[in-house]
Amino acid sequence: MLGFAIPFSAKEDDEDSPSHRLEHFLHKPVAFIILPLFALANTCIALGADWFHGLGGSNSIGIISGLVVGKPLGIFIFSFVAVKLGLALLPAELKWKNIFGVGMLGGIGFTMSIFITLLAYTDQAVIDSSKIAILLASVIAGTLGLLVLKITLPEPGLATGEN
Repeated sequence: MLGFAIPFSAKEDDEDSPSHRLEHFLHKPVAFIILPLFALANTCIALGADWFHGLGGSNSIGIISGLVVGKPLGIFIFSFVAVKLGLALLPAELKWKNIFGVGMLGGIGFTMSIFITLLAYTDQAVIDSSKIAILLASVIAGTLGLLVLKITLPEPGLATGEN
């Protein structure tokens, strides 16, 4: 309800508008604190004293492998085939190593993985270990994707000659 009371400008990209300033002020706290906390709270993981033992199970290893290796590889191969068949174009400023880095970020998608886990398993211990594996794989994929993109993408301003 408070959002309806915040004045906004009819001009597009009006940086002086209170709603525009508030939106930009709240963007980082919402993206980096509130949404991750919301996502973690909705996973409903019960952590016992031996929570890490479930990570050695075949379902957990499969989940981690699928999110950290399978999704990035699938994204990269599909993109490569689409470009080679002429179904898509690779922009001149992008390289295949950039596509691989973005593919790594594809492993972050834990919402649908948790949904499928809830549909696939009935044993609560397996569900909990699967959720932990999904979150762990998402962190690994996100970190690797960030590192690959940090290494492969030029610094802002260097590619365009700006300083």
